[in-house]
Order: sequence, then C-alpha cells, then structure tokens
Amino acid sequence: MSKDIKYLVLENYTGGKFVPCSKLIDSFNPSTGEVYCKVPDSGPEEVDAAVTAAKKAFPDWSAKSPAERSKVLNKLADLIEARLEEFAQAESKDQGKTITFARNVDIPRSADNFRFFASSVLHHTNDCSQMDHMGCLNYTVRCPVGVAGLISPWNLPLYLLTWKIAPAVATGNTVVAKPSEMTSVTAWMMCQLLEEAGFPPGVVNIVFGTGPRAGDALVSHPDVPLISFTGSTATARLITERSAPYCKKLSLELGVKNPAIIFADADMEQCISTTVRSSFSNQGEICLCTSRIFVERSIYPEFLARFVETARRWKTGVPSDPSNDNGALISKEHLQKVKGYVALALTEGAQVHCGEGVDKLTLPQQNASGYFMLPTIISGVKDSSALMQEEIFGPVTCVTLFDEEEEVISRANGVRYGLSATVWSRDVGRVHRVARKLQAGLVWTNCWLVRDLNLPFGGMKNSGIGREGGKDSYHFFTEVKSITIKH
Repeated sequence: MSKDIKYLVLENYTGGKFVPCSKLIDSFNPSTGEVYCKVPDSGPEEVDAAVTAAKKAFPDWSAKSPAERSKVLNKLADLIEARLEEFAQAESKDQGKTITFARNVDIPRSADNFRFFASSVLHHTNDCSQMDHMGCLNYTVRCPVGVAGLISPWNLPLYLLTWKIAPAVATGNTVVAKPSEMTSVTAWMMCQLLEEAGFPPGVVNIVFGTGPRAGDALVSHPDVPLISFTGSTATARLITERSAPYCKKLSLELGVKNPAIIFADADMEQCISTTVRSSFSNQGEICLCTSRIFVERSIYPEFLARFVETARRWKTGVPSDPSNDNGALISKEHLQKVKGYVALALTEGAQVHCGEGVDKLTLPQQNASGYFMLPTIISGVKDSSALMQEEIFGPVTCVTLFDEEEEVISRANGVRYGLSATVWSRDVGRVHRVARKLQAGLVWTNCWLVRDLNLPFGGMKNSGIGREGGKDSYHFFTEVKSITIKH
C-alpha cells in the first residue's frame, strides 16, 4: 500500500480477473479495533457473474485428467508456501490470531490441503461387478457435479477455504467461494497466484461479502448444485431452506460443544498441558476446541488447581509477538458475546478461577481497543446452564466433576452438538468402550487435534451433515453413475 492510501481495498475475482465492487464494507484489525481493509459487499449481480464464469469454465476443466488437475494444485501449494511469511502476517492481522499460530498452522495446512487432494485424487478406484449369467458387466464412474458453492468461516480463514476449494477443483468441479467478510485478505492474496499456478479463468472464483447478501445469492442460485458450508447451525438452517427447492447436495459443518472426559488414571502432566491447548488455542476459536471438561471426583481438586495454574501461563497479547499463545478475538461483538457468558456464570453462582474479571491483562497503548480476553476457567456450572449447552467459541471452558463412567457418557452426550470429544485414560478397554458410546464424529484419546486427512471429518446431531476428508470429499464433490454393458 502506498502512503496516500489509507485502506487495503479488495476486489472480487471472477473469470480470472479482479473486478471492483461499487459497494464496500469495513473490515477491522481485531488487535487494534481499527478499520484497515475495505471488502466488497457483493450481492446477486456479482454472484451471478461468478457463477456464469464458473459454468463456462466447467466443460474444459472437468475434461482434464486428474493428473493434469493435480499438477495445477501442487503448483499453487508451492506458490503459497514460497510466500508463507507474507500470508501468515496477513492472516494474523486480519483474524487476530498470533503470528506463531498462523505461521505454524494456518498457512502450512493451506498448502498441505492442495497437496493432499492433488495426490489423493489420483488414487481412487471405482466398483465393478460381473453378471456372467446375463452377459453383463456393471461398473461405476464418478463425475464432477458442476459449480460448487463454498462458504468458509472466519476462525481459520485460508485453512478452511482451501479445505473446500482443493477437493472441489481436484475432482473437476469449478467453484464460487465466499470467505467470511471479516477475514477476506488471504483469500484475495491467493487469487493473485491462481493464474501463475495454471488455473484457467473461471475455475476458481471468489466473491466477497456478507452471508445475507452474497451468501444467500450463492446458496439459492439455480446453477449451483452443491454447497459446502462451515459456520453456525442457525445459518445452516437458512441454507437448507434456501437450497431445498433445487435439491442441492449439502455438506454442513456446524456448531460445537466438545467435551473432554478425564478419568482418574489419566497421565496428569500430559492431560493438563494438552487440555489447556485444546481449550484455548486460537483464542478458543476452533471448532474442535474443548469447552466442557468432566473430571473424575478423586482427582478433581488436583486437576483444577494445576489446570488453572497452567492456563495462567498461557500468554495473551499482541498477535505479532511470537512469545504470545493467544491474540485477539475476531470482533467487538463476538468479544462481548463471550464475556456475556462469564457474566451469566457469576449470576448463576459459578466460580471463575482465572481470566475474565479475575486476572489483569496489560496491553500496549495501540492495542488498548483490541478484542482481547484471557483464558477463563469456570467451575460450579450446572449441565443445564447455557454455558454447558451453547456454543461460546472463545477462551472459556467449564470444569465439572463426575463419579461413574455411564454417568459421564450420558452427560457428555447431553447437548445438541456432536463434533468431537477427548478421553483421557490409561485403560485401553475403557478408552474403546467410551469412544464408541460418545455421540461425536471425532474422538481423540490421550491426545488432541491429531488429524489424518484421509479420515472422515464431520459431526453428529446439530454439528452437521455429511463428512469430508480423502474418500468422503471425493464422494461429496462427485456424482456416482452406474453403467451396465451387455456383451
């Protein structure tokens, strides 16, 4: 940016070209509370132009071999990786996360997403069956669906956007993607690399804007047969309603209330350090973060004391400081919402052990208006409380005790969500038994956030519909066709 331009101004990327938008909305730097970016406020007209470009590009792109498409994806991964620091700095400034997290997690994983699907698309096989008594051979083929509508959230902006774009284009679809209007910069930066990577015009289109305008136009567009969405359960209901008249394919990754179950025989040292990380990483703004911790009665006092002590060492501050563990929350409104749950806990008679309202956060003057919040641990909360039932999505976790295995399974399952869970125990039989009974799409035992991208990712109940991952993404972004040949 030159000195006489105050803001970074983004443009939509449609048909291989950057296209200015007549209406713009403010995007804030969460660590300062100041506007630093102007984002297109796209509506039906901009979305329709992007869909038209994607539809035009589909025949040629879908006709390319998986190997040809794989080469382009790998090239884009190389280009992102070569600019890792530039992308990490932008992601940190735009989202509020620490530069360390963006540098070590967000941007490397974004490149890995393209590499993974560039490879996996080369190794899928289809079914074949013989009917010799009828002189027939049956086999299946998988075909790309068409224009994929992709809507990604603000917590892991490029990481989750590429998790959708990579399998969509690897399997031969073209895409129209809408990142969150609050975190659009790294998507815009990626657009600058698409032509060099070898993507033909119209294969990847990015339309920036809000859910009610750009998002709604995308999910209700008659020429977009498939929608992949990550975000709130409430928004997913609207998407389902708006897309229903067109019978679109839907993959929905939604709200969460992930439990950790800690049995008395857990490795306390490893359990505490990991559970602090699982509760507070990325300001607690990860769909896999722990927000309910159930601890067996006999170790509850020791666990709580050590957990609080360790959480207090989890440093919160300016995202650009590599020594900080947490940066700022995404927005002023979100910060107020998260703090509201802590205020509610106090009115319900719960105890706040550290963090909000207990410990003091000192920030430099230029960050005094940023959206920062310390890791906060609360006990004495009833299972029926909003703190135990609703998604907070911030650096707040509730600790409670339990006595029996069946009791804690029932309580852990006693919410409307079911994305992930963690179980801590040295008893192998118990680990398998509990993992089977938990209503969650992913269960980690004695660890957290260990991901094999081949395996299914997704939740149960109100945490979503469908799965994505190696084979699952391949199935979602393609249609299966059965062919019978009589000879």
